[in-house]
This record gives sequence, C-alpha cells and structure tokens, in this order.
Amino acid sequence: RMSILPQPDGLKRLGRKILDAALPGSCLLCGADSQGDLLCPQCADDLPQLTAARCPICADQTTHGERCGACLRETPHFERTIALFRYDFPADRIIHALKYGHQLAVAAWSAQRLAERIGAEQYDGIVPLPLHPERLRERGFNQSAEIAKALQNLLKFPVDRNNVLRTRATQPQADLPHKARHKNVRGAFECRADFTGKRLLLIDDVMTTGATANECARVLKLHGAAEVTVAVIARALKH
Repeated sequence: RMSILPQPDGLKRLGRKILDAALPGSCLLCGADSQGDLLCPQCADDLPQLTAARCPICADQTTHGERCGACLRETPHFERTIALFRYDFPADRIIHALKYGHQLAVAAWSAQRLAERIGAEQYDGIVPLPLHPERLRERGFNQSAEIAKALQNLLKFPVDRNNVLRTRATQPQADLPHKARHKNVRGAFECRADFTGKRLLLIDDVMTTGATANECARVLKLHGAAEVTVAVIARALKH
C-alpha cells in the first residue's frame, strides 16, 4: 500500500491540500475505508511498537528493561515517559500530518490512546510543551496543546495553557547533533505558576533525546512540581 502522505520536505507545502482531499472515513495513511477512524485496522496494526524492555524513565530501549546509560549518567527531571509508538514509519507520517498538515484529528486520536494508557492514574494537571510565539504564529497552533485539550476532555485533568512559556526561540532540535540539544534548550522556558506538590503530565508529540522535555520538567520542578510524567505519541530510539 502506498502512503497518501508525501515526504517531510514536501509536506509543509502540499500536506494540507493533499490531506484535505482525503475522503471522510478514509485511512490517513493508505486511503482505504477506515469506518470513520483515523486509520484502517491494517495500518493501525503496522504502527511500530516499542519493545517491552525499555528504560523506566525515558522509555529508550534497554536490554532487560533497566535504566539506560544516559539516565544513569544524569537522572532526568521527569520521573517517567509514556510513549505510544516508536518514532519510525509510519508513525512519523501521522505526526507530520498533525504538525504540518493541520490534521487535528490526529491529536484527538492520540489523546484517546494516551488516555487508555494512563487508565486510572491520577494527575493534578496537564501541561502542553509550549511553543515560542514566533513558531506558534508560523504554525498557527501548538500540536501539544491540541493533544492536551483532547486529553482534558477524556480524563478531566485541568490543562495549564498559560503559565508555562517558551521565552527563547531555539534552533529546531532536529537540526542539531544530540550533544548540542541540551545546551540549545537551556533557559528556554519560564513558569508563572506555583505547582507545589502537584503531579503533572507534560505533553509533547515526539521525544528524541528528551532534552526539551527535561528542560521544561526542570522548570516545573523549580516551581514546586512533585512529579512530572512525560507523555508523547512517539519515542525516537537512540540505536
């Protein structure tokens, strides 16, 4: 089956036009009848799963489910990561459709799956990873905020959209070598809320090195958060 989605470079330009032409009730990835769901059952089955043996903190793959080397060297400011899929084809196409094709149905679909994964766990609030105002103007929406809004409807945890800010426009993390990513996001976030004793769910679309989520979690902890769980659609594995 051929994907109806173009490659990432063309996606920004052509994505909206192509995706808007997709028939209602058709699979986002192959165009087959999906009975009103985002994906047909076959494409849903093709989504790349994370292995059961993964780091309990950052969800990167490990041999026996032990803590990974990076988290052993420096413990992240977040306690754990909930990730739905491995960041690989075709999960990457779904995320590109959300970010560059404005397919907001992906946010609702992802939130539904995150809610199932979270189950009966209780959190005091949801914080979407903020975008810098320049990036927000460019994109027109914050994909993390869209997932958070849909998650709020399902789980009824309050979303804080206004008190965690991205105050420094950083170079896109994807453009940088892994070692430069922590430095790139250092000091990029500010917080105007008191989160003393709160258990927070920090929402993003993809975790690559975890540097951005870690820096945001650091700021949340500085403002009193007792625990930060990162929840993402996909986790990029280092190896």
